[in-house]
Amino acid sequence: MDDPPSWIAEFTVRPKEFAAHLDAIVDSGRTPVTISMLADHLAGRAPLPPRPVLLTFDDGFADLPGPTAEALAARALPATAYLTTGAIAPGGRSLLPPAPMMTLDAVAQLERFGMEIGSHTVTHAQLDTLSAQDLAYELRRSKAVLEDALGHPVRHLAYPHGYNSAKVRTLSARAGYETATAVRHALSSDRDERYRIARLIVRQSHTVADVAAWLAGEGARIAPYRDGPRTVAWRWYRRGRAVVRGPEFAG
Repeated sequence: MDDPPSWIAEFTVRPKEFAAHLDAIVDSGRTPVTISMLADHLAGRAPLPPRPVLLTFDDGFADLPGPTAEALAARALPATAYLTTGAIAPGGRSLLPPAPMMTLDAVAQLERFGMEIGSHTVTHAQLDTLSAQDLAYELRRSKAVLEDALGHPVRHLAYPHGYNSAKVRTLSARAGYETATAVRHALSSDRDERYRIARLIVRQSHTVADVAAWLAGEGARIAPYRDGPRTVAWRWYRRGRAVVRGPEFAG
């Protein structure tokens, strides 16, 4: 978007910049894959093509089944879209602040554009602060809504803002997900964890040169690695705050 809501502006790029990022991917010679292809590789079922790259889009903003999907399709770039069902389903409720969102009836259209669909929970809450009951609802309900809309299983999950824990990862597997992506601000690898796959967030400040560096395997650490003390401390702080305030938006 050229004029995004202030709360999401940091994670928004303008259409011309987005096109330049996609062109950098094409020029890199990397082979775009979907999350299912990565899952098959991590499970030892099938190899990945040489120099793979995985493009993911979270939440389900209104541009996704329109100019974003069209720009990807024009370059024959497959991708994976993780959707927050409470923000796109009729009568749904989420913790996402106001923004133009797509609708649930456009989910099948994304598949026709070459996107694989994954869950991004119901409300976009900080999953690692929820009770087991609330967590199970977020994981299972969003999966069921997307499966009803598509008519086939939805096997993959993205944790809102990457927030997860050992409990979240365990319950994600029990809910029937085969993989889950976090953030970690890192490049993934052959040794990455299936329920904490590393990703890089594209921010407004990132340039084409930054994207090109990532595509060259540079400019970021490589997962897997252990959470640092600051990450652990931030998690415990958020858990304590959630006890007082209730579930909060992950962002």
